[in-house]
Amino acid sequence: MDLDTIRAVTVARERADLGVVGGSCGVLAGGTFLFSEPQDQLERLVDITALGWTALSETPDGLEIAATCTLAEFAGAGPGRELGMPMLRNEWPGTALFAQGCRALLASHKIWRTATVGGNVCSALPAGGVLGAVTALDGVALVWSPDGTDRRIPLREFVIGPGVQVLRAGEVLRSITIPTRTLLSRTAFRKVALSPLGRSGAVVMGRRELDDRCTLTVTAATSRPIVLDFAEPPNSAHVHTAIESIDPALWFDDPHGAPDWRCHVTGRLAAQVAAELCAETGEPQ
Repeated sequence: MDLDTIRAVTVARERADLGVVGGSCGVLAGGTFLFSEPQDQLERLVDITALGWTALSETPDGLEIAATCTLAEFAGAGPGRELGMPMLRNEWPGTALFAQGCRALLASHKIWRTATVGGNVCSALPAGGVLGAVTALDGVALVWSPDGTDRRIPLREFVIGPGVQVLRAGEVLRSITIPTRTLLSRTAFRKVALSPLGRSGAVVMGRRELDDRCTLTVTAATSRPIVLDFAEPPNSAHVHTAIESIDPALWFDDPHGAPDWRCHVTGRLAAQVAAELCAETGEPQ
């Protein structure tokens, strides 16, 4: 779609060039959402793809994913893949959620080569599969503020509603760091949609850490990602109680699923994910 309100597009080459972001000036990376519908509030765009951020970097804290990392690069970081680093991704089983999150999106592989991790996260859409994956792995967002300071925000606190996140005026998402302890986790994934190639109606991603702490992350079915924490692998009764504890107002309502249906199927998916996590060491269901 043409954005006929845009009067200028500039290319950022250093952090100082981002000082104009905010108000009528938006950020351009992959642009797949930006150009999908009118953006009448924008008159200028700042292209951040020339900032030279490395897509995926191993750090002392885990794995840093640049906001400009494409979905193809993100999905390609799964088990058994090289990242140009000494460590193979099959030593980080938690990265299995990367490709699964991308496949939960209604998007072609052409889109995968253009759309970015940062765009999927900042769009804050309920069906944001990448947002779900990095939230399920306890990711932390690094945000650049216009005054030169940084903020670090847990992804489970980043989105507050459909299309609404906590970025302040002029702030730019720089990267997301996935901690080593969750990269080492075993994971499970379930998705349901009203049609085989339709947008996800409900997605549940589970994580079991080496100390047996578990989480179930619900996305697509709710207006924002919901993370359910368990001190140990949950049985079916624990899962049922946790799903029932979700605020009824958070179940999303759109043509891809009614709230009551989404609540019901999420419970079914969550039970399957929990059973898979428990089955690894044979705990009773």
